[in-house]
Amino acid sequence: MAGSRKNELRALFGGGLAPGAAAAPETPSVPKPDAEMPAPATNPAGRSAAGAVKAMGLSLNAISREAEEARLLRQALSEGERVVAIQPNKIDSSFVEDRLRLDDRDDEDLATLIDSMRESGQQVPVLLRNHPEKPGRYQTAYGHRRIRAASRLGIEVKAIVRSLSDDELVLAQGKENAERRNLSFIERAVFARNLLAGGFDRKVIGEALSVQKSELSRLLQVVEAVPDPIIRAIGAAPKAGRDRWMKLGELLTSETAQATAMAEVSGAAFQSSASDERFQIVFNHVSKPEKPQPAAPVLLKDSKGKVFAQVHTDGKKSRIEFAAGIDRKFVDEAMKALVQQYNAFLSGPSSKA
Repeated sequence: MAGSRKNELRALFGGGLAPGAAAAPETPSVPKPDAEMPAPATNPAGRSAAGAVKAMGLSLNAISREAEEARLLRQALSEGERVVAIQPNKIDSSFVEDRLRLDDRDDEDLATLIDSMRESGQQVPVLLRNHPEKPGRYQTAYGHRRIRAASRLGIEVKAIVRSLSDDELVLAQGKENAERRNLSFIERAVFARNLLAGGFDRKVIGEALSVQKSELSRLLQVVEAVPDPIIRAIGAAPKAGRDRWMKLGELLTSETAQATAMAEVSGAAFQSSASDERFQIVFNHVSKPEKPQPAAPVLLKDSKGKVFAQVHTDGKKSRIEFAAGIDRKFVDEAMKALVQQYNAFLSGPSSKA
């Protein structure tokens, strides 16, 4: 199955440029073995079966992705689009950010893509436009990861260059992300906020993200509630969906909670964790009920303004603390007077009110 998908892609793309492309052909890539699906593990060295299951899942995802890419490539070629080869260093990102990278680390999907392109080349072109402000350069509509992978591999990027307005670019960018379903909830929320900040109409933003008005409002609600430094410190957190991000936003309404979250972000455990774990660390800490701050003590002063005692109140408990050096005779007299005053209070009308 995997082999037939690969052969279909090679037949469509041929490993080189479409007719009319103004670039030198690339060196043909080595055909990828047909057996992409992992063979049943005999487990001779006691290796866990979980690794084989994970590998099989990645292979199935790759097959599904390649089928979608084949469809997109058929559509582009049928519309007479030309595929050209461009050096990665001449390509800039989209003017609207849609991904959150964690400390500039490469995620697992990018590492898999680099391996795939190293072995079989770039199967599906990216979509670019001529940069509106920098002659001789290009701006990405979609395919950022393929461009990064090509840059790492030191190869040219196969691309379709189209004349796109700003609206058309973000619609194409959002459409690819929606079809591939590879943006997390918070990345979609950040994308929506960035589009709104860029002056795009909410209708265009909704179309770019393929969401209704109500869902767009929830996306924007989250990025308004969770401070941007916390979002960027956590990263994409692909397993944390809408409900958990919205709950985190509710928990971060107070300055104290935000300060707690920011303190946790700088911790060693947080810094060494993956994105989903980072989300959970912050969520757990701000979920803890805030400890009430103790009331400031009441100072008791003599006629010269010198403090001779303090009354501390902690919840329902109170205590009197005499200053150091106070004569013990005075303390004894004060205790007797306090007992008398308390008995008088109990027998008086005020205690029975």
